Amino acid sequence: MREMGLCLNSEENYDGAFEYLSKAADLDDLEAHYQLSIMYQKGNGVEKDEQMEAYHLEVAAIAGHPKARHNLGCIEGDNGRQQRAAKHLIISASLGDDLSLDELKIEYATGRGYVSKEDFAAALRAHQAAVASMKSPQRDEAACGPMWAWVRTGDSETLGQ
Repeated sequence: MREMGLCLNSEENYDGAFEYLSKAADLDDLEAHYQLSIMYQKGNGVEKDEQMEAYHLEVAAIAGHPKARHNLGCIEGDNGRQQRAAKHLIISASLGDDLSLDELKIEYATGRGYVSKEDFAAALRAHQAAVASMKSPQRDEAACGPMWAWVRTGDSETLGQ
């Protein structure tokens, strides 16, 4: 259901996307919740609704979606709740989100005190561990396979190799 919703969303069929993503979210699909939050943020197929955006972000974030957690941090920061924003960004960075780690670097460098040296160091270590856990020889091999060579170069001759 989620995949159909994502496909329809990419085709700008927002009504269909909303229908399928809503069904997937009803089945606790965290990516569907995240995608619905974006639809509510942008007003794609629905009226813009900050409360519904936040609701779907919270559901996805609680389930472990790093980008949803990052977006919650941005919302908190925009609303002047810097401590809460920092906590969301620390969690997101710890889950491997690069953008959250970059935001934490900036916040730590400003010295405003929302991100301590210890918090930043712990988030950095957790981020590195999360990224390392996603690496494997099989993934490296798949990334270097003929299909990916063709994608990178556009040379269809590499498919036969």
